[in-house]
Amino acid sequence: MSSHSIRKAAFAGSWYPARASECERQIEAFLAEDSPPTDFQIEALGGIVPHAGWYFSGTIACRVFHAMKQTAAADPDVFLLFGMHLHPQSPCYMMPDGAWETPFGSIEVDRKLAAGVMELHEFVLETPTDFTPDNTVELQLPFLKYFFPNARVVAMGVPPQVASLDVGRAAVDVARSLGRTAMVIGSTDLTHYGANYGFTSKGAGKSAVSWVREKNDRFVIDAMLDLDPERIVTVAQANQNACCAGAAATAVAGASRLGAVKAEHVAYATSYEKSPGDSFVGYVGVLMGRNK
Repeated sequence: MSSHSIRKAAFAGSWYPARASECERQIEAFLAEDSPPTDFQIEALGGIVPHAGWYFSGTIACRVFHAMKQTAAADPDVFLLFGMHLHPQSPCYMMPDGAWETPFGSIEVDRKLAAGVMELHEFVLETPTDFTPDNTVELQLPFLKYFFPNARVVAMGVPPQVASLDVGRAAVDVARSLGRTAMVIGSTDLTHYGANYGFTSKGAGKSAVSWVREKNDRFVIDAMLDLDPERIVTVAQANQNACCAGAAATAVAGASRLGAVKAEHVAYATSYEKSPGDSFVGYVGVLMGRNK
């Protein structure tokens, strides 16, 4: 593949390591961190992951991909990856051709699958040289390449509206029609609280952190665990507790189309644990699948 058809990484070396050896060491460190043991009771079909810099939320995202690798019936041919920071009135986005650069090597776009989805839904099209840098997708790609080195990808930006759910379902239908084994990923962070984000309704300090952890983030996490995509969208709009609710909801809709009937909590944290302050962000990891 010629270099001009590869979308260069925009966040490598800052939000995550730029070298494969450094990424591998970091992934190994993530997996070695202490955490409650989890015996997942499902066969993975997808997941929801956070997208802050690896320092803040990399452990959670890594563990979701690792859980998918451990519990999937087989490695997928393609990942349907939903992300982007969009408003309810935003269009959908897609890069339908080329490849994505990662420290572990490039990940090809599944062009036939992308073309099939474009026949059913409208997208603003990006190219490997003409695109808006976006961390929601890029930060997942090294994990994807590390755990699933042969998988291709179709990454889509989907706004937080109920209409986006049909994009996820259609992508799964197209994958099936092409004989692809697919898995889905939705990329979102949770409540952005504090003066930095213009959200201070519960004051500051530890009481605000507790409110985010125990109440505000729980509203949308519970919707995810209930595999209720419509509720994810409405709860996020009402409570400001998911920055990319469209991505999470569309992934849930896609996973359900694949046969998911259950979701399991993988991990939760906030940036406050890493960097205590009056402004902080919540992160969750969710695994979706069918009963074993």
